[in-house]
Amino acid sequence: MKIPEFTKVLYTTDLSANARHAFGYAVGLANRYNAGITVLHVLEDLSPSADSLVINMIGEKKWNEIRHKNEKEVLESMKTRLRSFCDEVSTEFPACQFITDDILVRIGNPVEEILTEVGAGGYDLVVMGAHGRGVLTDALMGSTSRRVLRRCKIPVLVIRLPEE
Repeated sequence: MKIPEFTKVLYTTDLSANARHAFGYAVGLANRYNAGITVLHVLEDLSPSADSLVINMIGEKKWNEIRHKNEKEVLESMKTRLRSFCDEVSTEFPACQFITDDILVRIGNPVEEILTEVGAGGYDLVVMGAHGRGVLTDALMGSTSRRVLRRCKIPVLVIRLPEE
């Protein structure tokens, strides 16, 4: 039996409290295995129907101009927020000298973007938080984490926020 080595960890975040809690696990594993962490945040794209509605109102050319300009600004803003998040967390874990390989921000369907990055990045592990919502909170995990877990070809560590 081969004991797995982790050299590249993909940590996905929506910047929630649960994602912050999950980052502690990503940092701990990266520190233990001297692995690098890539941080990925996916901004959900507009639904096709909302996209069509806007195009019908202002025209496709104008919408594409606005969207392109705003995407660049939003991506840079999110990268800055993620860098701050990583810096803040690293002060909470001074004994952990983890390496942030990259900070990525994508726009699209979160599940598809995570799986695309897994396929392209050569990762050994995905670490992500899970949200349970509604009446069955204790029985269910978030739909994004559940779909990634079901479809991912590498191990996925799903972290639930502990009860206060």
